[in-house]
Amino acid sequence: MSKRRALITGITGQDGSYLLEFLLAKDYEVHGVVRRVALEDPEHRLSRIMRYREQVQLHPASLESYASLYQVVAKVLPDECYHLASQSFVSYSFDDEFSTLNTNINGTHYLLSALKHNAPACRVYFAGSSEMFGKVEEIPQTERTRFHPRSTYGISKVAGFDLTRNYREAYGLHASSGILFNHESPRRGFEFVTRRISSGVARIAAGAQSELRLGNLDAQRDWGHAREYVEAMWLMLQQPEPDDYVIATGEMHSVREFAAAAFSWAGLDYRDYVTADAVLFRPAEVNTLLGDASKARERLGWRSRTSFQELVREMVEADCRAAGVGDAVLARLSPE
Repeated sequence: MSKRRALITGITGQDGSYLLEFLLAKDYEVHGVVRRVALEDPEHRLSRIMRYREQVQLHPASLESYASLYQVVAKVLPDECYHLASQSFVSYSFDDEFSTLNTNINGTHYLLSALKHNAPACRVYFAGSSEMFGKVEEIPQTERTRFHPRSTYGISKVAGFDLTRNYREAYGLHASSGILFNHESPRRGFEFVTRRISSGVARIAAGAQSELRLGNLDAQRDWGHAREYVEAMWLMLQQPEPDDYVIATGEMHSVREFAAAAFSWAGLDYRDYVTADAVLFRPAEVNTLLGDASKARERLGWRSRTSFQELVREMVEADCRAAGVGDAVLARLSPE
């Protein structure tokens, strides 16, 4: 029996790297879409997946080029496709709205069209986001909550969600969307607030810096572990019928709580180091995101397993090790 073949866009990112590991463990043949520059600078741009470089087939293509995506899909003919790639840093989307919309909306449209023409039986996953809810109308948010995005990134994800649903309804694609709430890990990009905090704690513990500047400390988010969220993506594509699912922990914590927990693991008080910087606030803030994953629990059998404190500790410990902090701090971070 031949292996199932999966194609992942965004394979070099946090979610893509965890999904690659997950699918390889299930004996998939895995293909990834990468920018050509990634193949020219693998040590830097492929760092999260270098250990699996011989087990994955990478294909150069661009989300902004229909022809390149079409060629990759025609060559791979995947059984499952996970569309994770996007311009995903919300703050950057305020600085460059045009490229965010172009990359995220057109890239999704191009990929869906290429799959429709070349691999219509392929099961498709689209990475939605809790940022689609934006200025929320109800707490917690479910699959039925109305979208009110407050950033170009959120707007682009709503468009991608609607495109995915349209290809499901109009062309019969087995296309599902995951409305994923914030999910973190030691592989998170340094531009995101959680990694900014964990790496900041490590640098302060190592004596490399003395202050950490953050934006809105009172913003509240539903934070889970990326490793568990990629399992939910896979489960969606194993269902007889495609559908859309909220993936979340059902717990909400503020940025302030994240900072307090992170510094506490290193034996420090965040109030001695953290400064709120108005420059880092968003033009249109999203204050409260909390997901209700009841549908995913009931239909997929999925639930989050890593606690908030465990997630924070894992991130701080990884960054402290990378920063070469002393054994005393690492001993404190290590689980009993």
